[in-house]
Amino acid sequence: MDTDVIMAEQARGFVLAHPPAGFVEDPFPTYAALLTHAPVLPQPDGSVLLSRHADLDRIYRDTTLFRSDKKAAFAPKFGAGTPLYRHHTTSLVFSDPPLHTRVRRIMSAALTPRAIARMEPGLITTVDHLLDGLAMRAAAGDTPDLVEDFAASIPIQIIGNLLDIPHEARAPLRDWSLAILGALEPVLSDDQLARGHRAVTEFCGYLKGLIAHRRAHPGDPETDVLTRLITGEGGDGGTLSEEELLQNCIFILNAGHETTTNLIGNALAALHDHPDQKARLLADPALCSSAIEEVLRFQSPNQLGNRETTAPVTIGGIDIPAGTNLHLCIGAANRDPAQFADPDRFDITRRPNRHLAFAGGPHVCVGLTLARLEGRIAVSRFLARFPGYALTQGRRHGGRLRFRGYAALPARLV
Repeated sequence: MDTDVIMAEQARGFVLAHPPAGFVEDPFPTYAALLTHAPVLPQPDGSVLLSRHADLDRIYRDTTLFRSDKKAAFAPKFGAGTPLYRHHTTSLVFSDPPLHTRVRRIMSAALTPRAIARMEPGLITTVDHLLDGLAMRAAAGDTPDLVEDFAASIPIQIIGNLLDIPHEARAPLRDWSLAILGALEPVLSDDQLARGHRAVTEFCGYLKGLIAHRRAHPGDPETDVLTRLITGEGGDGGTLSEEELLQNCIFILNAGHETTTNLIGNALAALHDHPDQKARLLADPALCSSAIEEVLRFQSPNQLGNRETTAPVTIGGIDIPAGTNLHLCIGAANRDPAQFADPDRFDITRRPNRHLAFAGGPHVCVGLTLARLEGRIAVSRFLARFPGYALTQGRRHGGRLRFRGYAALPARLV
């Protein structure tokens, strides 16, 4: 049978909830087939998977036809009123105005360019401290893990500083984040569901005490996002309810932790796997910003987004009813040949690079400037310290569809 015919059949038969073997490790051949043969693909459960850059870009910008609210989809998935349901239907990413507007204004006011510039010295100190630890382990004959011992530690410290969480209380933050975001996978086991519910409950329990203390002892609103969220400073004059406050504190950690960890890990893996591009960056460190953008496109930390139609709409000749859950395949859109020349080539000098790794429109990631800074500082200082690093046996993917990253990246440091 003709290869193109086989690809077409595989694309039209693709079911997101039951992907083929090997898809999580390497989804890009499937993405290419979807873009060519089934860019608008109805799913057995009534949802629709979209892959084209132009379609996603349009959907992100149109908040009239496409809403972010996911109550209808999350009630059967998590159970109405359960901890995961309350979190994912209250946090910024799955909310619409007026809640989205109020929370976003507060967060944006705390993440101005000036505020982020003030974070840079502390970020450099954090990264250099972690690099010192890597060097000590390597000198002792150990094999450091670039995820566990480096990439994952950076956003936890930065977000802990934003919320002014005591250092001694930060240990459980990563596990809570992984469990809560892991519940966004298309299919969940009973154990994943239970861990997600437990993580939200434990995190809320911790935050209640932290918030009570901060109400009694407000922090500096110039640097303390939690104080801003409590007082509503930078918003439209309204304050958040206790539930809104709790769930959006969790959101800040989750949004900034998982994706930034993946960005840094994916960058170090991609540069290792493309030595010509690594050599270009070592020869010209000024390319680090564009290298980070290419990693965001080439290995998008967030592979899937969602919207729901508010009225009947036709996309790519497919009629889609109101109330349909749309799966937005960011990872495919960022490899769309209609938008990117030679999309499967990793090119740290790519221009233009209008990727959708941070979504777009009114819901564009509120922390994108901070994420870019963390990625740039982490990668540039790592390369300056260990230019000859090499990944060793034991590389392991995170094993998730929605978030693309590594669970382990053992390395020899030179």
